[in-house]
Amino acid sequence: MPNTEQALARLARIPNLTVSACVRLSQFTRFGIGGPADLYAETGDVEAFVAALAVTRSSGLPSVVIGGGTNLIVSDRGFGGVVLRYRGERIAASDNHVVVEAGAVLQDLVDFSIERGLAGLETLAGIPGSVGAAIYGNAGAYGHSISERVASVRFHDGCEVRVFRNAECEFQYRESIFKRHKDWIIFSAELTLEAADRDALRQRADEILLVRNEKFPVTMKCAGSVFKNLLLKDLPAEAAARIPASVAREGKVPAAWFLEQAGAKGMVRGDIHVATYHANLIYNAGSGTAADLRALIQELKDRVRERFGIELEEEVQYVG
Repeated sequence: MPNTEQALARLARIPNLTVSACVRLSQFTRFGIGGPADLYAETGDVEAFVAALAVTRSSGLPSVVIGGGTNLIVSDRGFGGVVLRYRGERIAASDNHVVVEAGAVLQDLVDFSIERGLAGLETLAGIPGSVGAAIYGNAGAYGHSISERVASVRFHDGCEVRVFRNAECEFQYRESIFKRHKDWIIFSAELTLEAADRDALRQRADEILLVRNEKFPVTMKCAGSVFKNLLLKDLPAEAAARIPASVAREGKVPAAWFLEQAGAKGMVRGDIHVATYHANLIYNAGSGTAADLRALIQELKDRVRERFGIELEEEVQYVG
């Protein structure tokens, strides 16, 4: 373990960085699953994070950067290397512009904007995770995505800190350029919102929260929907022809519909369950393992492929 010990010693010398050895990653994932990381380091300071990146990469150890852990499936064996986490969570507003750090909780950003009578984020109410992860995966709901409000993103490209305007981020449905460059680390974003009635915004957000919390209770060990919905235009003609007109909305077909037809509801593997009321909701009912979770996800993909000839794509990300 010489490289690990040397990296630990070097990381420990970086101001404003907290570093620990052999840290269980299950505490950082909503599934509550994951073995230990050799090293875990976190900070809310950009300079400290950049320094930690440099140390980690020069050490030759494998590394991964995590956010709020909402969409992470971490191996039962953990991660043999360095796990880094940026925790900056400041939010500030000037007129209809909001600057938010990537480590801020997305719901905190939604509440912040509503309290100031700023519209554009209320449909994201209840989506778990951090702002950085939301931008990374272009999170959205109810026909809207966070990309609609992103003016610019400040990030590290592995060599230096840069700023991209919206078009350069190459946002698509649940996609961004950051998702394709996993070594790029988002630090903050500037959002452009619109003035609106605060009470009306709060009512809309509360309605969405009520529906979401009924479907995905905050105490449930889950990642929300596991699979991306599918774009109707991209489906094979044979599969598209089998979809009832009432199912497709705004050009998208819920992955849950395909899963339900394949008999996903109520499936169980160990302590990993598919909800009986939502075919795209997989949760850890107690002491579930990553091995069982991955196996169940694969079985669901196989079933849908065999029945419809399409490949479901996970929203979750794998570590280790």
